[in-house]
Amino acid sequence: MNSSAATEKPLTGRAVLAILIAFFGVVIGVNAVMMRFAIETLPGTDVDSAYRASLAYEREIQSAHEQEARHWQVEASVARHDIDGAQIRIVAHDMKGAPLTGLEFSARLERPTDKRADRTVPLTDAGAGIYKGTVAGISSGQWHLVIEGDARGQRVFRSRNRVLLD
Repeated sequence: MNSSAATEKPLTGRAVLAILIAFFGVVIGVNAVMMRFAIETLPGTDVDSAYRASLAYEREIQSAHEQEARHWQVEASVARHDIDGAQIRIVAHDMKGAPLTGLEFSARLERPTDKRADRTVPLTDAGAGIYKGTVAGISSGQWHLVIEGDARGQRVFRSRNRVLLD
């Protein structure tokens, strides 16, 4: 008779139960850790109410038609200001080519992948329809440049463009 065969323990129900509990414990533990990491890195929901979002979308469509009827010519440029900054320049003219003055333009650089990186850029009127602003803390990559122009507290212009910063 073999001595190693005599020292082996038989596989019992308790051992199988312990193996199953350990296996599913590891699976559940890994799932819990992965779920926690996913929730912590999620930047959040875009809309809280689909109904309110649809109403806002209808207003956006109406505003876009009104903006199109004005035939304004607005050109925007984004250039690196320093290693992590950017300068935004907007040149705005009406349908006859006259500079648009007296408006309050604002700009926002939005990161398509992470809303936590969005930056608002205050713009100042430099005269002759030119508006300028600088912002720090802008990393390289793709951004959305959102430009809004207000007149007497009402938004009269909105533009959204994709820009690439090196």
